[in-house]
Amino acid sequence: MPDTEDTPNKIGILLANLGTPDSYDYWSMRRYLGEFLSDKRVIDYPSWKWQPILQLFVLTKRPFSSGKAYKSIWNTEADESPLLTITKQQTAKIAKAMQLQHGDNIMVDFCMRYGNPSTRSKVKELIAAGCQKILFVPLYPQYAGATSATANDAFFKALMQEVAQPAARTIEPYYNQPLYIDALAQSVERSYSALETKPDILICSYHGVPERYAMQGDPYVDQCHKTTQLLGERLGWADTDIVSTFQSKFGPEEWVKPYTVEEVARLAESGKTNIAVCAPAFSADCIETLEEINEEIKHSFQAAGGQTFTYIPCLNDDDAHITALTAVIEQNLTGWVN
Repeated sequence: MPDTEDTPNKIGILLANLGTPDSYDYWSMRRYLGEFLSDKRVIDYPSWKWQPILQLFVLTKRPFSSGKAYKSIWNTEADESPLLTITKQQTAKIAKAMQLQHGDNIMVDFCMRYGNPSTRSKVKELIAAGCQKILFVPLYPQYAGATSATANDAFFKALMQEVAQPAARTIEPYYNQPLYIDALAQSVERSYSALETKPDILICSYHGVPERYAMQGDPYVDQCHKTTQLLGERLGWADTDIVSTFQSKFGPEEWVKPYTVEEVARLAESGKTNIAVCAPAFSADCIETLEEINEEIKHSFQAAGGQTFTYIPCLNDDDAHITALTAVIEQNLTGWVN
């Protein structure tokens, strides 16, 4: 750590999101998926059992299909994934808000759990810049071992490699924070106001997890349902106007239900042919929203007789979202700043 007599004592705010491949070619996708799917928080099978399957089968075929999906949503102008573009925008807005409130004493940057920029590289940069305190902010409203916890793991591993460690904090999940719920509600209200007919139901589609994880004590599923409940209450809707579902199932075991891709088809078949879908667990639009929801899940709905499918974008760098995230950061800076 730099000598505090020579370097200003600063506070670092390090935002963290899931990650992104550097490109959509085979080898970029293979590196990214290899890192992601080797994480024991994501897939907890014994290495002797999982790694041969991963290396010989999954990473032989999946980079092609995933690369094709990424190519369909790629930000060609910036030559990067939408997740990276949006995270940069979020970081810039939060940095501006913190600078207005605290001056140059606060540094704001971002990292990715998988891919670049790595958590390790950004922790080193913040320390080199004189940050003697770092607040780590995983951009996951609901806590899950496969998201928040593994992001925190990477942060703590980065600190383990420092001779002189900065003081460090991580944030609590903010799935029930009023400003976050209000930001979600505003996004729904804006989308609905632009439609000629109100959708029959709003689907809150969350990234899924194996049922086993929830049974082992992971609070993610309960927190997802609470977010949906609070959103419905904030909108003033009946319980029948809004529902929680789960997407992105991977592997052979049972995941938390209902599966979004199946539920939208069931709704269409039951006569609810006009639906809207939002993704409250994702802080930024990414492959799971832009491609999976807006293409695969939409196709399932339409193939079952659905007519109008409205995807409500993630909160991204919307001002209400930035206000909510800034409030979470301020709460967790208590005692570090005036």
